[in-house]
Amino acid sequence: MYCEECKQRPAAVHFTQILNGQKKETHLCEKCAAQKGAVMFNLEGQLGIPNLLGSFFGSHYNMQGMNANTAQAVCPNCGMKFIDIRQTGKLGCADCYNAFDQDLEPILRRIHGNNQHIGKIPAREGESVLLKKKIEELKNQLHQAVVSEEYEKAAEIRDAIKELEKQNE
Repeated sequence: MYCEECKQRPAAVHFTQILNGQKKETHLCEKCAAQKGAVMFNLEGQLGIPNLLGSFFGSHYNMQGMNANTAQAVCPNCGMKFIDIRQTGKLGCADCYNAFDQDLEPILRRIHGNNQHIGKIPAREGESVLLKKKIEELKNQLHQAVVSEEYEKAAEIRDAIKELEKQNE
């Protein structure tokens, strides 16, 4: 299959777009895809995972929207700059999440739809994990009840926590 744009080189990139139930496929060579501005290609038209990951953080061809201070911000642990994270899509270390939290949160929300991991629980550990999660929720409710001076409610929640902790042993 040849590129639909230039009709000279073999198609190496295949885009599928579904809009209002209508499926449209486009087949392009790497060069034409790069010229069309495909986010996963760099200027030389080379496909790469860093380019794909970097595209989630914003196109590295268009940095005008980025604050100059943000672009030059550096992680105190590994020395990674935020502009490098935008280009590669990779963080340097775990501390990068804290160093760039204000800039990463909207990106993570856009990619994942949320900024907290809500994953599946393994079957063999599921009951224990769910119980711990329920205890944690009740502790938060207990704190809120004490703060709002609802002591009867707080006592009920405390008793429920003790029951769950007995089950967890």
